[in-house]
Amino acid sequence: MSLQWTSVLLLLRMSCYFSFGSCGKLLVWPTEYSHWISMKTILDELAERGHEVVALTPTTSIQMDSSKPSAIKFEVVPSSLKKEDWEHHVGQLLSLWTNDTAKDVPWRYLQKIKELFWKSFDLAEIGCKDVILNKDIMAKLTQESGFDLILADAYFVSFLPSGKPTTLFELMGKAEMWLIRDYWNFGYPHPLLPNFEFVGGFHCKPAKPLPKEMEEFAQSSGENGIVVFSLGSMISNLPEERANVIASALAQIPQKVLWRFDGKKPATLGANTRLYKWLPQNDLLGHPKTKAFITHGGANGIFEAIYHGVPMVGIPLFVDQPENMAHMKVKGAAVVLDIQRMSSTDLLNALKTVINDPSYKENVMKLSRIQHDQPMKPLDRAVFWIEFVMRNKGAKHLRPASHDLTWAQLHSLDVIGFLLACVATAVYGITKCCLFCCRKVVKTRKDKRE
Repeated sequence: MSLQWTSVLLLLRMSCYFSFGSCGKLLVWPTEYSHWISMKTILDELAERGHEVVALTPTTSIQMDSSKPSAIKFEVVPSSLKKEDWEHHVGQLLSLWTNDTAKDVPWRYLQKIKELFWKSFDLAEIGCKDVILNKDIMAKLTQESGFDLILADAYFVSFLPSGKPTTLFELMGKAEMWLIRDYWNFGYPHPLLPNFEFVGGFHCKPAKPLPKEMEEFAQSSGENGIVVFSLGSMISNLPEERANVIASALAQIPQKVLWRFDGKKPATLGANTRLYKWLPQNDLLGHPKTKAFITHGGANGIFEAIYHGVPMVGIPLFVDQPENMAHMKVKGAAVVLDIQRMSSTDLLNALKTVINDPSYKENVMKLSRIQHDQPMKPLDRAVFWIEFVMRNKGAKHLRPASHDLTWAQLHSLDVIGFLLACVATAVYGITKCCLFCCRKVVKTRKDKRE
């Protein structure tokens, strides 16, 4: 199983006691964008059940707003970076993924990707050090103590709370439980370790009523219905040429379109399309008039589309998105396009296919039935395992022993070495015996001649 970037929540046990029927205290180390959006769903549920949730929030945070009223307690961490540094870096990444791919020769593109990813790791490391090396923060956390568990996004954490440098793989080995944002209707069958639990779709919920203006626009679509278009929490605009290609295709369909877009208004925008800086995505996907969902292939959006039974047109951009959409394509729930190479005709035909071909609706409804037909809701399952780790002071009985083996033991090099030594000893002994026998035979024949 490939480890998807926005797919894991890491549980590290703390040393305090958590008894049945009581509430625990969690220290949370989150990240930004869809990582935070999905994690916040779990944190809100934990807080609602009476647990004390403390989230470390850097002053450079883009989405975590500690000034708003919340059941989550935000511990603001002064950052040595500026908010503009992160936004500029994210902008560079998005520009490369959405604009430069087709213009550069492959090796130059890969070199740019490598440089920007190393920059990402450098910024993440700075963020870790801002917490670990901040004596005031560490002293405050130590004084408060009483934490039963650390809930962390594995993508971000590269240093242990002790301040000792470590690798991500070493940290992963210390996890008591992994909550994987996946489910069997999303991926393919494969074996799992005992401390892996699928909780994909835990953020999905029944649709709420739309804002009045959106509801009126949706109702005005009549029998044709609406199309929802969003490229996720990170992408709010596109290069002008690509935006015009997309707008031109959308203008040719009979459906009304709600498009999350915060860039320059495309010149080819049709009267059937409205632009919004923000969309209530889950509520729109659950609306009875929604016919299709144009998505970048993020796990959050795909699970919401599955939950509500909406066929998809995928325009994957980066990281796990191409793989996610490949799964949906194989399962017959989506058509996938390349944002750099698609034409208006390609997008138009893709929309007509998923809207008019009933097999796409049937296939995504099959996935939806599987998503709903579970003995326990994914959110309840996620909360159960978090509380389980706190109640039992860990989950050592589920943790594979392979994490405690050395590299040589893990790859059975000690066993291979022993077997090779046995074989070498046997070959050496047999060779010596053969040579001894040969010498005896030769000596005997020589003695007989004499």
